[in-house]
Amino acid sequence: MAKCAFLGLGVMGYPMAGHLAKAGHEVTVYNRTGAKAKAWADAHGGASALTPREAVTGADLVMSCVGNDDDLRSVCLGPDGAFAGMASGSVFVDHTTVSAEVTAELYKAADAAQISFVDAPISGGQAGAENGALSIMCGGDAGAYARAEPILKVYSKMCRRIGDSGAGQMTKMCNQIAIAGLVQGLSEALHFAEKAGLDGRSVVEVISQGAAGSWQMVNRYETMIDGEFEHGFAVDWMRKDLGICLDAADEVGASLPVTALVDQFYKDVQKLGGGRWDTSSLLKRLRAMG
Repeated sequence: MAKCAFLGLGVMGYPMAGHLAKAGHEVTVYNRTGAKAKAWADAHGGASALTPREAVTGADLVMSCVGNDDDLRSVCLGPDGAFAGMASGSVFVDHTTVSAEVTAELYKAADAAQISFVDAPISGGQAGAENGALSIMCGGDAGAYARAEPILKVYSKMCRRIGDSGAGQMTKMCNQIAIAGLVQGLSEALHFAEKAGLDGRSVVEVISQGAAGSWQMVNRYETMIDGEFEHGFAVDWMRKDLGICLDAADEVGASLPVTALVDQFYKDVQKLGGGRWDTSSLLKRLRAMG
């Protein structure tokens, strides 16, 4: 069993760290809100720490799942950051969805500290984290990934190294680009069915069995029809991710017209007060338009 640290106990990190403890690994956790870290430790029999540096002391593998670029820098860098406390040869695995720029910055900083950095963003939502069924897309040195993979498999159904440092984050961008178009298409289909006087449930039962079927359709159509938008990844976070995608597209010379359009649709949802609604709330935008 490995000695691990987990930094960030949000809706994803809390159950992910829990799976590590249940698998028998020795886990120390850190969270910006210390009471939450203590509550996790009390519930799972692990330990909590007041700083990232304290949490990672003696750890073979360190995992993080925080909010954005600045949050990730704050847990990695500085005198109380994780890099200052990690032993030479240990591995840092970042599950946050962040920019390619901060990934490159931290990979370089980790290398200077004689530690390894693996970018490993996740997909599968809160349910995937709770059920240990996440998809993890990784970038980094092959040796570092090989050391981390057995631990990552504890809370994933798919874990794969895509390439060198940054490849994981680029793959997550592909994921978010695909989801944006899928959710908008599903929203338009359900909106059209409503306007045409069709029973949305019957429509989806039929079309989901053909080429139109998708995870989003199977798992979100009922709550969308019922006007319930509290079941997944928040619009505010999706806009953060799509902004990362669009910035990267400019860097690599990719054209993302649908992604750019859907990003603006999510901006409309935010104006409706839906920043914390889940991403399927694109349907609510269409309903608001009449």
